[in-house]
Amino acid sequence: LQLRPASKKTGGGTRNTKDSAGKRLGVKKPGGAPVISGNIILRQRGLKVHPSYGVGVGRDHTLFATRAGTVKFFYDLPRRRAFVAVD
Repeated sequence: LQLRPASKKTGGGTRNTKDSAGKRLGVKKPGGAPVISGNIILRQRGLKVHPSYGVGVGRDHTLFATRAGTVKFFYDLPRRRAFVAVD
């Protein structure tokens, strides 16, 4: 019985190759941008930025304008919290 050697080496395995598509999170309307009611201002996971006047929160924590105006981002130092408002 004769055994012939392999004519090709076996291919290397693959690991850690799966990835999911980006979720398109982030700021959609920057500070100073004009908005109308219903415009999405920011998509986020959790309330990284909190709503102030003229801004509502969706069930996935999306911030949206509840009235027409201009977007304004600000940071409250005593509370250590970022906010977005529509003036």
